[in-house]
Amino acid sequence: MKKSLGLLVYLIFFSFSLLAQESSLANQYYRDGEYEKASQLYKKLAEKNTNSDYYFDQYIKTLIALEAYEDAEKSIKSQIKKYPKKVQLYVTYGALLEQQNDYEKADKQYIKAINNLSADASIISRLGNAYSSNLKYDLAIQAFEKGRKLLNDDKLFSNNLANVYRLKGNKEKMLEYYLDVVSEPGSKISSIQSNLHREIKTEEEFTLLKTALFTRIQNFPDNPNFPELLAWTYIQSKDYAKAFKQVRSIDRKMNENGTRVYQLAALAEDDDDYNTAIDAYNFLVEDKGPGSSYYVNAKRSVLRCKRKLIMQDYQLTPDELTSLDTEYKVFLDEFGINSATAKMTQEYAEFVALYANDIHRAIELLNILIKNRGLKKDILSSVKIDLADYYLIDNNIWEATLLYSQVDKDHQEEYIGELARFKNAKFSYFTGDFEWAQAQFDILKTATSRLISNDAIDMSVFIMDNLGLDTTAVPLSMFAGAELQAYQHKYKAALNKLDSILIVFPEHGLKDDILYTQAAIFKDTKKYDAAVKAYQEIIDNYPEEIRADNALYNLAQMYETVIPDLEKAKSLYEKLFIDYSNSTLAVEARKRYRVLRGDEI
Repeated sequence: MKKSLGLLVYLIFFSFSLLAQESSLANQYYRDGEYEKASQLYKKLAEKNTNSDYYFDQYIKTLIALEAYEDAEKSIKSQIKKYPKKVQLYVTYGALLEQQNDYEKADKQYIKAINNLSADASIISRLGNAYSSNLKYDLAIQAFEKGRKLLNDDKLFSNNLANVYRLKGNKEKMLEYYLDVVSEPGSKISSIQSNLHREIKTEEEFTLLKTALFTRIQNFPDNPNFPELLAWTYIQSKDYAKAFKQVRSIDRKMNENGTRVYQLAALAEDDDDYNTAIDAYNFLVEDKGPGSSYYVNAKRSVLRCKRKLIMQDYQLTPDELTSLDTEYKVFLDEFGINSATAKMTQEYAEFVALYANDIHRAIELLNILIKNRGLKKDILSSVKIDLADYYLIDNNIWEATLLYSQVDKDHQEEYIGELARFKNAKFSYFTGDFEWAQAQFDILKTATSRLISNDAIDMSVFIMDNLGLDTTAVPLSMFAGAELQAYQHKYKAALNKLDSILIVFPEHGLKDDILYTQAAIFKDTKKYDAAVKAYQEIIDNYPEEIRADNALYNLAQMYETVIPDLEKAKSLYEKLFIDYSNSTLAVEARKRYRVLRGDEI
């Protein structure tokens, strides 16, 4: 018995394998234009597989390609006689007659198919698809509409009808039928979203979809699919504020746990819509409460988004700064400074150091965190690097270099170790130890991080060029000192020192570097007109110097985000990736250019 069963399984497998081989060979013959060979195989396959229309249709196509019209007609008529319910064969017959330019007879065959249609969903579907395959879209619509009447169900074939109207280019009717699909109880909208994502592109089309959804929501207030689809539509338009209103309403109506709200908040945050993200995260904190699994992350995310707003050149008032500072304190009072809140503590330290101008409190926070024994090695090293940065700002240079060296030693073959080594080399550069700094930068040219490698190459070349210009290192020492002062936020002193270099060494080749550093200071201090002027002077007067591509990129970013002039930003990005194609910024510039041009990335 077992042997017989095994033999049967083997024979079935063998027959399927043989079928697949013959089918593949027939298709290859057809693609290569060997229609005679393809015809013989398709005929054989069609006789073996009477339940499939594919092989018979392919057989007729090969006969048409061979101009064997009589053979094709005989085969179709024979097939119709054998299978009278396969009304799609009339469409095949009509297509054959069209090939012979007999359009009147062809139309009669097309109509005969609809007239002979029976109340069978599969037959109706095959006929409609046959019409569509032959570009007879109006007939396909007639077939599906008649099928609805025959089966007494005006919601059947909605997807098919939507697809036909899509092929016809009638977006309004396409949307009508797609929305019919999701009107059915329990229907899933993911496939419809995929279809709409492909088809709805213009603002006018999005408006059409929104209008249709508003109508459906009014007419079917209990159907959750329409508000969900409307929220999805707002997300596609990047209108996260309106999307939030929809998902919040759905969450409350469906008594959900906040998942969709959290997902929307994350999307808004990723797309730099921090205000909407804050509103959504706050909803989770206030509406769901401490018992929610999203409570801690939402509270943390609110603070992160507010901090990002500051970094986005958003001008916080003194009261807003105080309020955000209080929120951080409340969070850390509630959850403590420990391994679980390490990232939040680092973010708070950055806030108080760079935006609240309290460097000593930032150092105190990170020293408390470092004493926590539960910190993982990589987190501890990350905290040490931040702390070293703040020590350097506070001019406690020896504590800074000690911490950088510790991280370098603990992670010699890892990114964080390379970062610490680079910062230590930069520290040596700031303090005028140029030879040791250059030696370290040369080692870091082969760093695993491309960013560190590129920066190390730039620094090495910069030191070499400027030490070779004179017999003295004084101009470079003055410039490095000014950069350190800028890093320490001693902007007035830094600008004065930069001006003094131009006075004492007017012919020195540091002019473009001085302009670049001045531009960065002006940008940090919100003197945007002065920053634009400095970047533009580099672009105009020093196009061959090392700072030119960076100046282009930074100026383009300013026009994109700070001084809204998207056309100007676009032209600068384009100039960068065309004129400086070897720049490490060229790829990102091309991406930003395409985004501003409206390309789908």
